[in-house]
Order: sequence, then structure tokens, then C-alpha cells
Amino acid sequence: MKPIDIDTTILARRESILAGLRALVPHDRVIATETSLRPYETDGLTAYKSMPMVVVLPETGAEVSAVLRYCHGNDVKVVPRGAGTSLSGGAIPLADGVLLSMMKFNRIKEIDFDNRVAVVEPGVTNLAITRAVEHRGFYYAPDPSSQIACSIGGNVAENSGGVHCLKYGLTTNNVLGVELVLMTGEVVRLGGKQLDQAGYDLLGLVIGSEGMLGVVTEVIVRILRAPECARALLVAFSSSEAAGATVADVIAAGIIPGGMEMMDRAAVAAVEDFVHAGYPLDAEAVVLIELDGQEVEVDHLVARVREIALARGATECRISTSDAERLAFWAGRKAAFPAVGRLAPDYFCMDGTIPRRELPRVLAGMAELSQRHGLRVVNVFHAGDGNLHPLILYDANARGELDRAEEFGADILRLCVEVGGVLTGEHGVGIEKRDLMPQMFSETDLAHQIRVKCAFDAKHLLNPGKVFPVLHRCAELGRMHVHAGQLDFPEIPRF
Repeated sequence: MKPIDIDTTILARRESILAGLRALVPHDRVIATETSLRPYETDGLTAYKSMPMVVVLPETGAEVSAVLRYCHGNDVKVVPRGAGTSLSGGAIPLADGVLLSMMKFNRIKEIDFDNRVAVVEPGVTNLAITRAVEHRGFYYAPDPSSQIACSIGGNVAENSGGVHCLKYGLTTNNVLGVELVLMTGEVVRLGGKQLDQAGYDLLGLVIGSEGMLGVVTEVIVRILRAPECARALLVAFSSSEAAGATVADVIAAGIIPGGMEMMDRAAVAAVEDFVHAGYPLDAEAVVLIELDGQEVEVDHLVARVREIALARGATECRISTSDAERLAFWAGRKAAFPAVGRLAPDYFCMDGTIPRRELPRVLAGMAELSQRHGLRVVNVFHAGDGNLHPLILYDANARGELDRAEEFGADILRLCVEVGGVLTGEHGVGIEKRDLMPQMFSETDLAHQIRVKCAFDAKHLLNPGKVFPVLHRCAELGRMHVHAGQLDFPEIPRF
């Protein structure tokens, strides 16, 4: 384990900083004892941990503004945190920084059915929005697998997607506005209830910025009418390559399903043992395809997709005959991550995105990498948009396995970039993919990205050490540069 590089002058001032924060936020919402801090030391990337110096739980935008203004004036780092479900280490704290937990912001402030929007605080869970509007026939489209727990603020930070993002878009396509507090404490509003804004698309810049540009205190989301009809197909194949080719064929035919997911044989076995959804255990791969819209349209598309799948050699094709059966098909996919958790003591959930046509090639490449690294991989994909979630199984207590798992994951992401894809689809870069950024971006690319960061946070106090692999502060030029071999921000230790 590498030690964290920490600012010892900040730690020496810890008591003074605690007093300053308690003057802004009630004492019971400033957490400073070791026992109370322990639950915050990691997020969904549990292979890494770091105890925060202090955790602050504000309840109002004014408190967030005051805390950030204080930290800016005293050069104290701040890491924003939602529900802590980040799988890229985006919410892992710093030993010399404040962890700003936004989970007290848990109110749905307004539901405007006429304008088809909801105004929510960032601590509201993803699924809670749909639950609040479904009685009127509406829903919130982005649906990550962690939707029962993940927060809307975290969804904004990582530009989360989910099963239905193929047709209905990611978070960026479903958020119309945010209230944002900058590191200086200044409060700004970007977007609103209207569908478009004049000027630069700063809202698009903030969504997916991984908590590095500001702290979101309010979100305006788009709500959609639930479709008249939805039916799902469960299609089995004797090879993952045939399944991947079917996915590409469906899209090439001009059909955009509401969702299209793929699982390999190992994932199917784990899910069936966990949920008993009726998945065929003899299949090498299963593809779930949901069509929605008007009933006559859905009937036509279901028949067309079935025809495409059979032409690619599908060994089984079940079509849901009721909404309960459709939901049962999806219950297995939604439970894939916890189901795989029963197969090994630990696993890495990777996140890369590739062109759909490259799916067979990447599947074959991952099988080869699995042999090379001596570790099993279970594959779960948002197949329709090429977003892969390989789950690498390992045992952190077995000597060297964590290192091999990390290198295996890095090789998968390098493969994604090699075939024309990208390092992430919805989990973000965080610390997990930080050192792989040069695989995708040149030094010039990264330097320009850092300049954008500094336009919002000139002191680089907000969530430092994430996303950018190698940073060097050039004070005489008043900007940030990227230089090989230099790292001014902390390493996060592993367990």
C-alpha cells in the first residue's frame, strides 16, 4: 500500500478547521470521530479507502455555500459525496480534506406535470422520482442498476445511464437545469424548466464532471409519459459472438429498443441461481430486448426482432405475454451485480464503451485476457449502446490477485480504446481510470480539460486527485499543465 501524500499543515490546523465548520453548520452535522468517519472511507470501489479529515452534512444551499466559501478561503480540499455508490472511486475522500455529504438534501421539491418536470434535491434516489410520479402515468427514464440507492446528484456527477438509456438517453438527456455552488461559495443556476437555453451549454459541461466543477444543490429533471405498451424478448444463443452480432443487426435495421441487455453464460448462471427468473442455463449468452410504444407498433417490432435473432442462430426466443413476465425477465438483469457477488470474495465492475460492431471482437479479446491473467470474468452489457460492464472476480486476500485484477481491467479498457471506444460509459473516471486517460487523450487534450476545471476551481480544491492522471501546477503561468512523470495529487491506498 502506498502512503497518501497529505498536506500536513492542514492536518495541524484540524481543530481550527473543525471549529470554523461548526460555526457554519450545527455540531451534530460535523462528524469528526474515527468511529463515525469509518463508514465514509470508501465508496462502491471498495478496493480503495481513505479516512476523511471531517465529514460535513449540510441541509441547505446556504450551508453548502458557506462551507465551500470557508474551505476556499482556507485552502481546504473538499470531496462531494452522494449515496457513495460510485464504482470508479469518485467519492473516495482525502485525509486532509472535507467530505461534503449531500444526503440531507432528500426532498422532491416540486412535480410539474404540465411542463413534465420534477424539481428535486441531489440526495433523492433515482427510483424515488419514478415512484413519486407513476400514479399519473409518468416515470424518470435513466435507470442504473443501483437506482434503488444511488442519488440524483451522483447521477449528474457521473452522467449515469441504465437499461433504458439506449432509447431515452443518459442523465444529460434528462436533466434540464441545476443549481450549482462553486468552490468560492457563489451560487449559479444553469438551465431551467424550458427545453433549451441561450449561450454556452454549461449545463452539459457540469453533467458528468464528477464533482470537480461545483456542488449541485438542486436538479430539474424531465419526466416522461409511460409507454402504452411494452414487451420483452428473452433470446438465447449458443455463442456470445452470435448474440453480439444480433445486437448490431437490430440497430442496423433501424429498430431502437427501449432497452437491450446482454449477459454471458457465467452471468446467466449466477443470476438464475440468485433470482430464479427462468433464464436458460444451457445458453452461452442471453439477450434481453424490450420494445415499447403503441401496441400495434410493438407487435410489429417484436416479430421483426424475433426474425433477426433467429437468422443469427438463436436457440430460444421467449416473448413476454404479461407485464409481470416482462418484469421477471428484467429482474434477473437488475440483480446481476449482487448475484455475481456470490461467486467470489471480491470483484471489479469495469465500465467501457465500444462501437456495437466491435462487440464480438471485444468478447473474444476479453476471453483471451482472462486466460492470460488467470482470473475469471463475467460479462454484463448495456449491449444496445455498447456500454460494457465486465466483472473481474478475485480474492483480495490472495497474494497478488488484486494487482492482477487491476491490470486485467486496465487491459480491457485499453482494448475498448483500441477498437474505437472510450474508457467509460456511465461510471466515470474517478481514480479507477485516472492513469489510463493518456490512452485516450493527448497531453494537449488533457491540458485543455484542466483549463476548464481551473475556470471553475482555480485552486483545484474540489475533488482533487480524480480524473486527471498527472498534474503539475505552474503558478507563474496561472494555469495547470500536464507533464509526464509528475503527480502533485494524492495516491489513494488500497485495502
